[in-house]
Parts: sequence; structure tokens; C-alpha cells
Amino acid sequence: MPKIPATALRFAYKGSRLKPLRAFCQVARLGSISRAAEALFLSQPAVTLQLQALERELGVRLLERSGRRLTPTREGDLLYAMARPLVEGLDGLAASFREQVRGLDAGELNVAAGSSTILYLLPGIVEAFRERHPDVRLSLHNVTGASGLDLLRSDGVDLAVGSMLDVPADLSYSPVYRFEPMLIMPLDHPLAGKRDLRLEDLSPYGLILPPKRLTTYRLVDLVFQQNRVPYTVALEVGGWEVIKQYVAMGLGISIVTAICLTEADRQRLATRSLARWFPSRSYGIVMRKGKFLSPQARAFVELIQPELLAPRAHDEGGHSER
Repeated sequence: MPKIPATALRFAYKGSRLKPLRAFCQVARLGSISRAAEALFLSQPAVTLQLQALERELGVRLLERSGRRLTPTREGDLLYAMARPLVEGLDGLAASFREQVRGLDAGELNVAAGSSTILYLLPGIVEAFRERHPDVRLSLHNVTGASGLDLLRSDGVDLAVGSMLDVPADLSYSPVYRFEPMLIMPLDHPLAGKRDLRLEDLSPYGLILPPKRLTTYRLVDLVFQQNRVPYTVALEVGGWEVIKQYVAMGLGISIVTAICLTEADRQRLATRSLARWFPSRSYGIVMRKGKFLSPQARAFVELIQPELLAPRAHDEGGHSER
């Protein structure tokens, strides 16, 4: 086999420089070679080799271990700031070009949201978006928690809408709506007309709650524990609609977020605010920091919160459903 000139080798390497830069940016963003490999659909050794090649070419160490995470060195921070816009710009070049050519009335938009958000919060927003941009293919991905965040990080969706309690460092959360915690019960329940309702008054009655892994159950448990009030769970079941139906049947009482209560619900259920003991729940927009928003995504965000797209918009808040 004829020997390949060294100049040709250098040219071939520089021709594929995007790959090691992309690998470096993913590791710097996610803090882990394994997570970067998953996001890039590569093996861990392949990502490691690309990082080593990049460090050899630049002659500096780009990453160092800090606890369980890999974090950029001083030189790595500089390269990340320079390389990230280039990598994201090239990765999004084809989609951006198509969007610019076809305009806003074409393309697609992927949004992650949990069941309660899709059912109670998004219908009006989706309706308005469809009226303004009928040619955009809108896909709502019914996912919550870690699954929704993984879709965001891997660019499987453009943005997410939901409720967050703890916000990872690589994501931004902008709360838009707040809803009160509510006690729901049958119309003829003893607590329905009780004056000066106390948390202790709930103790004799079995609660119908979402599964333990979801935020509502953990929050209910925390509040009762902090106030040293005993409580019992009569039934664990997923979905606000199922919970409301079982409460209406007299199988127990429940603590829900006001987002799920419709006018029809208020005619068949008695409701009492529990804002004295339980915090309100915020719902808003979750995005990956530094992500380029397509015109379709910007139009959707504009319908939810116009000021989010202003230059002085800032991050706050964290994710879970129910």
C-alpha cells in the first residue's frame, strides 16, 4: 500500500475537525464522556479519542475532573465559548436554511410536556399557534421528568412546557403561570362546608394521590411531616382526570393543583384552597441554554410569554409533573 504523505494526513484531519469539536462541546456541556457519547450516538472510546486528538493539536489540556464531572480548564472555557456557536451553527445550518427559505409557514416544531400541561394548559396556546401557522407540523411529546429533559438535551424537542422544582445547570426555566393547591372532595363531604379548615381536619379521610415517584405525592408527604399531622393514602393512581373521577365517586379526597379544575369539575366537586399550607405550582418554558430557537419555536414561546424573547429575559426556577 503506497504511503500517504503527511500533508494529506493533516488535511484529512482538519477536514473532519467538526467531529472532535462537537465531542468536546458535548462533554463540556454535559460533564461526562458517557452522556456525551449517548447524545452523539457514539461509543465512549470514540469520544475519548476525539478529545485526545483535539488536545494534541492545540497543545493544551481542555478538560479536568471536578468530583464526578468533567469541567473545562481555563483554556477549555475559552475554546468552548469559541466553538459552541460554530458547532451549533453548522449543526443547525440545514434546518435554518430551509426555515429561512420557506419562511415561518413551514417546517416543524417539537414540544415536550406532561399530561396535565397538554390537557389543561396548552389547548388554547396550540389553537392560537395552529391558526397563525397552519403549515407548521406541531408535535407534542407526552413525557415528564428525566425523559423530557433528555429529549431537550439531545435536541429531540425544541423546548418543553411544564412545572419544575429543581433546574439543572444546563437548562433554563421561565415560570409563566401559577396555580393554587386545592382540596377536592364530594359535594356532600363534611369538610366541604367546614369553617376555618385546618390541616388536621384532613387526617381522618383517606387521600387519593398520584404515585410516590411524582412531585405531588412527595410534596404532600413533606407538608404533613413538617406540620406533624398524620395522614393516610387510600389510593395511588396516575392522572388528574382519574383522581377527580374517583373523588366524585366518594372513594376519598385529594390535593390537586388548580390547573386541572374545570367549570364542570366545580359543579360535581367541592373545592377548598390549601394555599395556607402548600406552595403554589408554577408552569413555564424549559429550554437548553445556548440553544438556537427556530422561528417556529420563537413563535410558540411568544404566545406563552412574549417578554421571554426580550434581551433582558433571565433564568430561574426546576421539572416535574403532577
